Order: sequence, then C-alpha cells, then structure tokens
Amino acid sequence: MTEGTISAAESVDEADDTLSRLEQEGEIAADYLEGLLDIADLDGDIDMDVEADRAAVSIISDSDGRDLQKLVGRDGEVLEALQELTRLAVHRETGDRSRLMLDIAGFRAKKRTELAELGTKAADKVKSTGEPVKLNPMTPFERKVVHDAVAAAGLRSESEGEEPQRFVVVLPA
Repeated sequence: MTEGTISAAESVDEADDTLSRLEQEGEIAADYLEGLLDIADLDGDIDMDVEADRAAVSIISDSDGRDLQKLVGRDGEVLEALQELTRLAVHRETGDRSRLMLDIAGFRAKKRTELAELGTKAADKVKSTGEPVKLNPMTPFERKVVHDAVAAAGLRSESEGEEPQRFVVVLPA
C-alpha cells in the first residue's frame, strides 16, 4: 500500500471509532440531562441516537408534555441554551467539541418539518419569479434545514448577515 492510501479495514475502524465516540457523547449528555430533570422535578424519558454524524438526544414525555415545554421555552430559546450547556458538559468530559443535537418534546422535529416546507416554498417562488428570496433571521439549526430543503429543490442558498440577525437568501439556478 502506498503512503496516503487508506485500506478498507482502516476506513471501517475509523467509522467504528466515530460511532463509538458519538455514542459516548450521547451517554454523557443523557446523564447530564437526567440530573437536570431530577433537579427540576420533571418527568421525561431520554432517547439517544446518532444522526448525520452527530449525537442526537431527545427528551420525551409519556404524558402530554406540558412540563417539558418549560425546557423548550419561547421559540426554543431555553432548548438552545440547554443544548449549549449539554455540549459544554460533554466537552468537559471528553475534551472534544461536541455537535450534539438536543430535542425536547418533539420541538425540533416539528420545527424541522416546518422549515423544510418554508425552504421548498421559497425555492418554488425563486423558480417562478427568477428573483432571489430573503428569509427572516434564523438560528444555525434553522438555516441548515432550509439550506438542505433548497438544495433538494435543485437551487442554491447562502447565509448572510451577522448573528443573531443571520438569514438565508435563496438564489436562482
């Protein structure tokens, strides 16, 4: 084998290492969030997964989930803060930056569906008018979902502006 060539076995080992690392991140996050739920005296089950090369942790409720809405907050603001705190807890344990995604009571899943529809509608408008469409400011998570929907529609998009006023512009082909 020549220098710079990766064997199939090495590639599989790297994939296994990545999966193992992401599962560890999920376990650390789950432990942190369990402690938080205990302190807040809230009921919720923790679900862990690996999606798109990142750990994904969800807090779900057997009941109607109204208690968990406190952890989502207005427009997901509390959820965003909890995600950052959870990432910091993972970083403290592993020493590595985490891209962990947190969902509470299905908020992000619902938001993802809404944003994908928004991206598709904006792409359709650009296709029909030939003019770029600027969307309202969004979080990085929201912009990523819109960018993916626009790309799936066969167009391209860019983010413009400075946080927290950064927004997506959908461009003609």
